[in-house]
Amino acid sequence: MKLITRLALPAVAAFALATPGFAQSLDAAPEADPTVSSPFAFAETNKKEEQAEEQRKAAEAAGGRVIGGEIAAQGAWPWQVGLLIAGRPVGPESHFCGGSMILDQWVLTAAHCVYMQDKDGYFDLQPQQIQVIVGTNKLAPGMGDVVPVAGIFRNTSYNPDGFDSDIALIKLARKPNAPYQTIKVPDKNFGEQIDVTGVPTIVTGWGLINGGSHPTDMYQAEIQILGRDQCNGAILEARAQAAAQPFIQALQILDVKGDNAQQAWNALVSKARIPLSDNMLCSGTYEGGKTSCQGDSGGPLVVPLNDGSYVQAGVVSWGFANKETMTCVETALFSAYTKVSNFTDWMSQTINAN
Repeated sequence: MKLITRLALPAVAAFALATPGFAQSLDAAPEADPTVSSPFAFAETNKKEEQAEEQRKAAEAAGGRVIGGEIAAQGAWPWQVGLLIAGRPVGPESHFCGGSMILDQWVLTAAHCVYMQDKDGYFDLQPQQIQVIVGTNKLAPGMGDVVPVAGIFRNTSYNPDGFDSDIALIKLARKPNAPYQTIKVPDKNFGEQIDVTGVPTIVTGWGLINGGSHPTDMYQAEIQILGRDQCNGAILEARAQAAAQPFIQALQILDVKGDNAQQAWNALVSKARIPLSDNMLCSGTYEGGKTSCQGDSGGPLVVPLNDGSYVQAGVVSWGFANKETMTCVETALFSAYTKVSNFTDWMSQTINAN
């Protein structure tokens, strides 16, 4: 924030047209159409399938590959699950979000995967609207076990405007009849220990890969925890750069100049909302090009431990959206993940009560 307020208006304006876009939900486009802004509705209305066909043709020409990752071996990441539209054939077009098995009948996911928007406002998805595929790395008929849902429990503190507290639990109607494992979640203390710049992380899922295609196979990408302040500074600076040119035009119209103009700019920037709250993790790479993307939302961000096991540090929440293609920015340095350790009390209370 301090870095932005020290930028003189001419310096900010010089870069205004170079900004890559604002931070958005990984499954949201910067427009009001609820059939695009919700991952479930995007898949349900067949817009995902239409987009997939267009992007498949482009990917064939460009040579599509995962955004900085690779295909996961069958059986790897056995806690990863996919959320499907109930009644649809198993495949990339019916898949809309990821999740992770944390107990035999409980799945951890993102609140924005189960909290829908329509023209009248927001509402929660009902259990009969979705199914969960468990025990497979391939989205295809006959693979894994498609399990019905008994209950959906969104964190009531979730705020769609900024994606704070973007976490939810799904109770399965039964234990899956396919090979799987549960993933451990860190308590508050351990969560702080792994929320440190440089800690290695791995994100998995069936989200969009390079070129914009929707994969049948699960992909994985190795990234790392980045400093929250650093990520916030990068986003705020990009937003300030994007805002500079129209702000200068307003100053010209109002004939505000010199120190008064700079003071007005500083005052405006100081009111900007901090993008990543303390309930979020920032993970990516300094060189960029490794990130989660549309369809990965709700999936796990895991940290490898010295004994060969893993712990789930985050839930895929939001990232940078390309305003032209309505997909994630493939060169983004990082994405935001819900910090699971901040919600262990809520998770325990919800599970014990249901």
